[in-house]
Amino acid sequence: MRSASSVRRVLIYRLGGLSDMLVALPCFHLIARAFPQAERVLLTSPPDRGGAAPAARILGRSGLVRRYMEYTLAARTNGGLLRLAWRIRRFNADVLVHLMPPRPSIQTARDDRLFRLAGIGRIAGLAGNEAPGHTYDAAAGCYESEASRLARSLRSLGDAAIDDPANWSLGLTAEEKGAAAIGLGPLMRRRLIACSPGAGMQARDWGRDRWRTLLTRLHSRYPEHGLAFVGDAEDEEECNYIGWNWTGPRVNLCGKLTPRESAAALGHATVFLGADCAFMHLAASVGVPCVIAFSARTLPGIGYPYGRDHQILYHRTSCYGCNLETCVSEARRCLTAIPIAEMESAAVRVLDR
Repeated sequence: MRSASSVRRVLIYRLGGLSDMLVALPCFHLIARAFPQAERVLLTSPPDRGGAAPAARILGRSGLVRRYMEYTLAARTNGGLLRLAWRIRRFNADVLVHLMPPRPSIQTARDDRLFRLAGIGRIAGLAGNEAPGHTYDAAAGCYESEASRLARSLRSLGDAAIDDPANWSLGLTAEEKGAAAIGLGPLMRRRLIACSPGAGMQARDWGRDRWRTLLTRLHSRYPEHGLAFVGDAEDEEECNYIGWNWTGPRVNLCGKLTPRESAAALGHATVFLGADCAFMHLAASVGVPCVIAFSARTLPGIGYPYGRDHQILYHRTSCYGCNLETCVSEARRCLTAIPIAEMESAAVRVLDR
C-alpha cells in the first residue's frame, strides 16, 4: 500500500444535498489530514436549483476539496457508467474514499466494479470489516448518527474526531462573515433567536400556525431578543407569516444569503429553532444549540444534528421509519403529536441556560 505522502490524487465519492455534505464534514477534514499534499476531487451530485453542486455550496473555499466531478442519473446506465469510469481513469486517482450511505450489496458491488474498472487500486470506506449500517444504542433508544457512521467507516485513514468542533469548521471567509453581518444589521448586537421552519417536504412540516404560535409565546417571554429567519428563497413568504406577531427586531434572510453566509449568521444565534433540514446542520456546525420538531419518517438518531446541547423532539409513532416524503394516511401524526408547549419548554431550557 502506498504511503500517504506518495498519494498525488484522491477521489472522494459523496452524493446528496446540503445536509449530506454537512454531516460528512469531519470526514472531509480527516481526508485532508490523511492526504495533505494530494489533489482532492469530489465525485458528487450535479448542480441543484441554486446553480451549483450542493457540495460546492457547502464546502466553498474551505480548501477541503479542490474541484468537483459530476455523477448524474444518466451515469447509472451501462453506457453512462463506462463513460464515468473513463473520466475517473483520466483523473488517475491513487485512492478512492467511499463516503456513501449504507446501501444494498448489489449497489456496493456495482460501485466496487466501477472504481476497479476506472483503475483505482485502493478504496477506503467501502464495506470492509466495519458494520455497514447504523448501530443501535438500546440504552439511549437511538441509532448511530450518520456523522458517526461515516467516521467509523474511515477508521483505516485515522480518527475523524467528530467531538472536536474544529472538525466541523466550514472555513468561513471574511467576505462570508461580512455578508452575514450586513444581513443581520443591528441584530448583531442582540441576543438572537434563529429560525428555519422550512422543511423541504410535507412529511417534515410541523405546521405554519404552530410555528407562529411558538414564536409569539417566545417573544412575550423574551422581548429583548431579536429574531432572524434563514432558509431558501421559497421560504420567505412562509417565514413572514410565521413571524407576523414578532413586534421586536427581526430580519428575514431567506434566499438572501448563501448557505455558507447563513452559517456565519447562525453563529451569532443563541438558539436555532427549526425542522429537520440543512439549516439545522448548519447551525450545529457553528456550535449553536438546536431545538427541532423532528419527523419520525427516519429512524431516531440517524439524522440528528451532531452535538450534546440540542433538544430533539421525536415522537416514535407506530409508523416511524417510513421514509415517506408525503404523509397522507397518517396525517403526519408523528409531528402533530408534538405540542407547542413542548417545543416552547425545550427552547426555554436552551435560552435560560
